Amino acid sequence: MNTYQAKIGYARTSTIDQNLDAQIAALKDAGCGMVRTEQKSGTSLKGRPELKTILDFIHSGETLVVTRIDRLARSLSDLQVIVAALKDKGAHLAATEQPVDTSTATGKAFFDMLGVFAEFETNLRRERQAEGIGAAKRRGVYRGRTPKIDIEAIVEKLTEGCSPTEIGSICIKVPNPPQDLAMFEARLSGQAAAA
Repeated sequence: MNTYQAKIGYARTSTIDQNLDAQIAALKDAGCGMVRTEQKSGTSLKGRPELKTILDFIHSGETLVVTRIDRLARSLSDLQVIVAALKDKGAHLAATEQPVDTSTATGKAFFDMLGVFAEFETNLRRERQAEGIGAAKRRGVYRGRTPKIDIEAIVEKLTEGCSPTEIGSICIKVPNPPQDLAMFEARLSGQAAAA
């Protein structure tokens, strides 16, 4: 790992329920003079202001240090964007728990391999989630996300002659929405036939 220039640590957990202390301690032990922390999902670069700050202000010769590369991003494309941004500034990436150091050829190669596995793990997690949802649907126990609109209110507003824009501004996020979309569709087709 680059030991001659400034090191900036980045610690991340996916939720506020998780603890950052072990990552912060490891980064300080690795010689990071500054450690920026975030409790946001690593599946996207969006909405991560601390990482953006590091990438905006890191200088040539400095090293961004993480404990593991999955703390930085969960997709190979996001990791490549981060490394490209660091490279453009003449900065490097290193990990304390993995032999990743983009200032060396071996470290770069290992980084690329770990990135592929991080993306693979994310894809497997999505597949398992989809399988679980499919199984729950087959058993009739999956209801999905609770609707954010009140279908009864929409039907009422349609009969009053409100425009879709007016209905959207009035009917979103009404408590106790009906669960049966088929009932809504039946009412709409019944009203169209009556008109």
